[in-house]
Amino acid sequence: METDVIIIGASAAGLMCAIEAGKRGRRVIVLDHANKPGKKILMSGGGRCNFTNYQISADNFLSHNPHFCKSALSRYTQWDFIALVDRHHIPWHEKAHGQLFCDHSARDILNMLLEECRQYQVDIQLNCTIERVEKPDARFELTTSRGGFQADSLVIASGGLSIPKMCASPFGYRIAQQFGHPIQPTRAALVPFTLQPQDKARFADLTGVSVDSRVSFHNTAFRENILFTHRGLSGPAILQISSYWQAGEPITINLLPDQDLLTCLAEQQRQHPQSKLKTVLGQLLPKRLVAVLFEPALLDSPLQHLSRHQFQEISEQLQHWQLIPAGTEGYRTAEVTLGGVDCDALSSRTMESRHVPGLYFIGEVVDVTGWLGGYNFQWAWSSGWVAGQVV
Repeated sequence: METDVIIIGASAAGLMCAIEAGKRGRRVIVLDHANKPGKKILMSGGGRCNFTNYQISADNFLSHNPHFCKSALSRYTQWDFIALVDRHHIPWHEKAHGQLFCDHSARDILNMLLEECRQYQVDIQLNCTIERVEKPDARFELTTSRGGFQADSLVIASGGLSIPKMCASPFGYRIAQQFGHPIQPTRAALVPFTLQPQDKARFADLTGVSVDSRVSFHNTAFRENILFTHRGLSGPAILQISSYWQAGEPITINLLPDQDLLTCLAEQQRQHPQSKLKTVLGQLLPKRLVAVLFEPALLDSPLQHLSRHQFQEISEQLQHWQLIPAGTEGYRTAEVTLGGVDCDALSSRTMESRHVPGLYFIGEVVDVTGWLGGYNFQWAWSSGWVAGQVV
């Protein structure tokens, strides 16, 4: 089958690229090995799809080349995608930190993309395994489980390694390497931490406890909830910092980011000298957490028996708590993959390979990784859109 554009991956980025290319009158075929399109769209945002964010800038993304994403993000913005959502009369709302979600279901976003694809005669073929990709001359030739295909342009929108049950695979990286593109090292990002055996045992009874915290690693910090799980730590602040964390190094957790705890304890000591430490701390933090972090004898001490030095140690424990994770939960639960196709090998304006004319890489397969909060979807929309203008 001959066509103008083949897109591998019925993903957020792949469908957006297909729509834009279809608008230009290009004949587009989307191939995907999954049995349904847009699986990660459907599961995102707790089933409501955090489809973008009000506050998008290059600072919200990690990459070996931090400037690479600027062109695409500025040419197709969050406002452009919001306008598309509004045109399809999809109700949505804002949550914390500028995050935008569907009121009803993530399926609304997928249906919108599929409707646009139908409007522009995009051919989506599922359950299609790519067996071989070649470029013997000016055109690409694909051998697949659905037969042979030829096209002038080939777009890789196959995603990363996160969430294997959603059919994630290293296919995109293999194609990139086949055609001479370097790959920045990949690892799981936006992912929960696992704990060292002694810490896991220590915090075993805290499963389900959530605390508003400031979590930092080196010079990067996020202020959101952390969540104790049966295996380790999760919650938005943990997921965010996981993208920056380096194995074997400590993270720092401030469990009372709005408190001058030293002053608070001194004031409580003056006003309520008979109060026990556990009573005061239990008003600031979950009692179960307090009981795990400090010895019973200390917690049962009246404030009048505690010294300023002890108050300083208590403050240090709660506001500069250093913890070395054992690792992460890995790709099994990671929302995205850090690293990928080296941006220096691509045009930031078109996403086209600098080595192979007609070959494009978009979305998560590229070494651009967003924060939690709709940023990775916006990268998918923006990178797919810019490639769709030229393929």
